[in-house]
Amino acid sequence: MLNDRMFSFFLHIFNWVITMFKVGDLVTRISHENDVVFKIEKIIDQVAYLKGVNVRLCADSSVNDLILVQKNSNDDDDRKFYEKLESIRNFERSDYFYIPGKILHIDGDKEYLNRCLDFYKKANVLAFGVYSPENEMAQNIEKYLEDINPDIVVITGHDSEIKKNSKYFSDAVKVCRKYQKDYDKLIIIAGACQSDYERLIKAGANFASSPKKINIHALDPAIIALSLSLSDKNKNVDLLTLLEKTSNGKNGIGGVNTRGVMTTGYPR
Repeated sequence: MLNDRMFSFFLHIFNWVITMFKVGDLVTRISHENDVVFKIEKIIDQVAYLKGVNVRLCADSSVNDLILVQKNSNDDDDRKFYEKLESIRNFERSDYFYIPGKILHIDGDKEYLNRCLDFYKKANVLAFGVYSPENEMAQNIEKYLEDINPDIVVITGHDSEIKKNSKYFSDAVKVCRKYQKDYDKLIIIAGACQSDYERLIKAGANFASSPKKINIHALDPAIIALSLSLSDKNKNVDLLTLLEKTSNGKNGIGGVNTRGVMTTGYPR
């Protein structure tokens, strides 16, 4: 049996553990070799509910399996994507003018949505953002298609082999493809972490995640959308080069040969 001193010691350790973490803390999981940085969304009965900082992934974990992360890698990670903007926007200036394609981005996560919208804004591309729970996307997206008349639609949020949100993404893709059957007139980018790639492609998506059932970066769908928005509508986009702009290349996102949607005019 524990004596009073030992009991007090273990009680102290227990209280230290339960107060060590708080909502908003950045952590990694020991059991997963600290591979992904998460933010704590809530803590209930010593179970922390987590959301990936850079990866579109939700998880839960015992607080005993967590380690605090001091540095927020968000800005550094996003900066790598922003650096790609220069190569994406590398077109002739002279006397030509350019009208990038319009983007409608519907997302099941408000924070990821705002990061993507900021990404589009930095590239001076017109984008409309809509937050929607994944299971309501198909019914919510229809009214925006006619109002906004986008060139590109991004349908993303959270997914996994447990959540099975691929069905909802697929339903939303079908609504978009019914609205516009031509793959070059409406480019659809769909899916999140570990999504059912084949199902989304068969539903009518031009690009989808995830061929190897891996996690994708929060900005991966946006980098595809932005690249296509800034690519000439009269030219086919190099598919392999486009996929390599994302965090995991062809393992994270795949797709079909597609033209750009940017209009070029003269004179400026």
